[in-house]
Amino acid sequence: MKKVVIHSDGGCRGNPGPGGWAATLSYGPHNREISGGEPATTNNRMELRGAIEALNALKEPFEVEFFTDSEYVKNGVTTWLATWKLNGWRTKSKKPVKNEDLWRALDAASCRHKVQWHWLKGHSGHDDNERCDLLANEAVAKIKKTFSSEQLKVALVQFASSSNGSPSRDDSAGD
Repeated sequence: MKKVVIHSDGGCRGNPGPGGWAATLSYGPHNREISGGEPATTNNRMELRGAIEALNALKEPFEVEFFTDSEYVKNGVTTWLATWKLNGWRTKSKKPVKNEDLWRALDAASCRHKVQWHWLKGHSGHDDNERCDLLANEAVAKIKKTFSSEQLKVALVQFASSSNGSPSRDDSAGD
């Protein structure tokens, strides 16, 4: 099985607010960078999107060394996910899993690969993590240029009224 190293990051301006995600994929001498964003989202959703998009970019099964600076993503995928699935996408305290749509997508994206998940401290000089941070911030800047301030306000209102937009639904507790 081929091996790839992935780093991902995500964030937003305001939480919720306009957000961006990014990933770097390294396979031997080949390197690829991907990024994107949304006009209204949360930090955790962008962290998840970075991981999902990176894994979905792989066209065949790989052994993956995956690096994230998000404890939410790392703990979710390595510790909480199996229990959530067994409990019908409910936490131990019987509450709906926050960001269930993206957790389901990450589960589906990762099951095709043999993934080793690693957490690393963000903003600590890790070149690929710093690159992802820069790309994610560029994605946010692009969103802010693409959408007027009025459009961003409307998107934020729509996001807040959705099941994914409630701030209480996006804290990092995964129990």
